[in-house]
Amino acid sequence: MTGHHRALQLLRRRPDLAELAAYPFNVDIARDEHGEAVRLASGTALEAVAGDDTGGTFFLCEGGEVLYAGSEGEAGLIADSVDEALEVLIGLPGWHDYTGLDPHADDNTLAAAAAETEDDLREYYGPDLDADRSALLTALGLRELPQAQLIRRLHRALLRTEPDFLLLNAEEGCAYTLLDRLPRPPLWQTVLEPGQADLALLRADRTCWSKVAGDTARRATALRAAQYDRRELDLPVLRILLQHEAHCGATEELRLAAVLVGLHGRDQDHRFLQSLREASVDVHYLLGGFPDTARELSRWAAEFDESNHGEDPADEHELIWAELARRQGRTELARVTLLRLLDDAGPGDADLLAGLAAEFARLGDFTQAARAQHLYASLQDDPGRRGAALADLASLQRRAGDVEVAWRSVQRAVTVLDGPPPPPAMDQVALDLGLPEPERLTPTWRALGLGLSVAEEHFRIARAAAQVGLSAAARASLAAGSALLPELPRPTEALRRLAREVAAELDDGTSALPSIQPGSVGD
Repeated sequence: MTGHHRALQLLRRRPDLAELAAYPFNVDIARDEHGEAVRLASGTALEAVAGDDTGGTFFLCEGGEVLYAGSEGEAGLIADSVDEALEVLIGLPGWHDYTGLDPHADDNTLAAAAAETEDDLREYYGPDLDADRSALLTALGLRELPQAQLIRRLHRALLRTEPDFLLLNAEEGCAYTLLDRLPRPPLWQTVLEPGQADLALLRADRTCWSKVAGDTARRATALRAAQYDRRELDLPVLRILLQHEAHCGATEELRLAAVLVGLHGRDQDHRFLQSLREASVDVHYLLGGFPDTARELSRWAAEFDESNHGEDPADEHELIWAELARRQGRTELARVTLLRLLDDAGPGDADLLAGLAAEFARLGDFTQAARAQHLYASLQDDPGRRGAALADLASLQRRAGDVEVAWRSVQRAVTVLDGPPPPPAMDQVALDLGLPEPERLTPTWRALGLGLSVAEEHFRIARAAAQVGLSAAARASLAAGSALLPELPRPTEALRRLAREVAAELDDGTSALPSIQPGSVGD
């Protein structure tokens, strides 16, 4: 990535310039290794190109941007290019002191802050700071810009750190904190803004109703905007949003639209909502306590509204806004929000962790989904819930490419679900008394849908393991899944077919594998 960055190449070819950049400007190209493995959450490439005497590292991003990572787990974007980064770092040798300045301060205030910092630097470096700065910038072909201008440029870059340049610890997956504390708009404002614009459009122009209402993400965001900006004349708009949402089944947006329409208490809306409830069991339960008559519609809607919907978007959980961001196609904004929530989750956040695992999976980020699911599983005390959580964890780990870990997780799932075996002493007592050996009861989870999903996961892990050369794990998982099949009361034909396909893929003629014939199990 460094081939087209002339100033950086000059520093590498000119030891005298490199020495001057390292001291006093603290950009040392010899310190191009970070203290731990890191990666960008977005998955784009990253290359360490320099460091400083605090243990921090300057990284070159795939698009040419420069990211700084400190030794204490903080990171931030500092420039859009190497040239701009060097102009900032050489022009502002005390740049760390300026990351918390008021971005709205005037030029005189910013220049005074820079002057105060550099007066301190001159006590150590001497009077040649300005001359050396000018000489280094000139030699590198860079500009010497007013310091207030450089501070503003630095602030603009720092504010762009999230969502596209979020740095993670590569091993644990935890996010670095922000390098700065500059004010940013709240997430809800960023996500809700397009919905507010669409709501204004719907109010002003009937010809756009179908276009906005027909788009799932735009419809959902417009409904959220209507939740916090309610007007009596919005009923026709709300009806069209409700009618389109009705085609999507029992969604949270359908409930919100039903409430917003129901607050108006009209007969025709009661009839429509009643017809939706009669057509779908899921909608029936979604709109719990729905009144039999239109006379009670507005009362029902008001009570439902009070218990389920807030009046201030700032009061909503950020998971709601992360989901909307994902649906809007703002993948990295959703990801950074989910990562911050996951990093802050604790023992009392089991429900949140389950939601985070699901949202990460919808993003296709199975590594972080597995991380959230692992924490969720660890908080489950009930063996059934814990076993089911471990089975889901195995699926996420497999899709994340951690096949061996997935195999261990699905084994643990079966062990937890089956429970501890009976004490061996009980078998001996039965034999001593001449009684038959105690009957082994098949655990009930096998008779549920969980049994089907656990068996299926065994076969999928076997296939994934074989594809990456883990033949022992592949055969063990296939054998364990095949042993589960006869214990399932009603294995589906799709499951039997998967078992046969995986067995055939693994059977290279060198060892015996389970023989699985069509219709031969569970019948």
